Amino acid sequence: MPLTTPARAAGLLSAGVAAAGAACVAYGVLVERDWYRLRRETVPALEPGRSPLTVLHLSDLHLTVADGRRVEFLRRLADEPADLVVLTGDMLGEPEGLGPALDALGRFRPALGACAVLGSNDYWAPRFHNWLGYFRGPSTRRRRRLSGRNPWRELVAGLEELGWVVLSNRRGRLGDVELAGMDDPHIRRDDPRVAVPPGGEPARLRVGVVHSPYRRSLDAFERNGYTLLLAGHTHGGQVRLPGVGALVTNCDLPRARVRGLSRWGASWLHVSAGLGTSKYAPFRFACRPEASLLEVVPRQ
Repeated sequence: MPLTTPARAAGLLSAGVAAAGAACVAYGVLVERDWYRLRRETVPALEPGRSPLTVLHLSDLHLTVADGRRVEFLRRLADEPADLVVLTGDMLGEPEGLGPALDALGRFRPALGACAVLGSNDYWAPRFHNWLGYFRGPSTRRRRRLSGRNPWRELVAGLEELGWVVLSNRRGRLGDVELAGMDDPHIRRDDPRVAVPPGGEPARLRVGVVHSPYRRSLDAFERNGYTLLLAGHTHGGQVRLPGVGALVTNCDLPRARVRGLSRWGASWLHVSAGLGTSKYAPFRFACRPEASLLEVVPRQ
């Protein structure tokens, strides 16, 4: 049997790496992208003696007319008992996604109510660009302006007609839960003044809501006494490596906090990995699309 030459060995190695890469891409596009799950977390954020409540956290739907599986998962989620539904932006994946988004979200009937903030993709339709650009830092407003517009005004009007509270740079209250929401910091639409709480009746829980978890927005909520902060935008990294975690965040959040529950000063921060992706990057790896059911309980 002839010995394998170094050149032949290198060729076999390259072919093996290429085959493994193709298999990973096929798995990420054909399997994991639509392998939805509901994550459950317990958050000890209430004062002792307060009654618990459940918060269903949705984010980054990126709905298009072709996303039938995602819409079906949302319909199943609507049957999940919850006191409050919070959606942290990027509902639209294209202008034609408005109808599917409103149809799916209209099925939610939580006990206290539902609220949402807008994300950059609710204002701007996606466009193709080099994915490697995310390793150089967050995407830019200039890139967004090269895209077409999404029907965000119709989205807001439709949500409000369904009974949702849209909190983009607004405060609100649902039952005994006090809410403040910022418009998307990723495109510099946030107003930190909205984090200053109003006076009046004490709330069981203060929730700060924002699409992109930039530090300046999280800090504004935390120093004003919001004990639960909810955000999306990161897609959990979208691509994660075992033992490494997320490779990018597309904001200034540390990579270790790009998905799930962590502390942010005196507050609890929950960042959703979201349910969708851009239609130009329909791929996830080691980062399944998800919604989260948060059981908020008294702290010890």
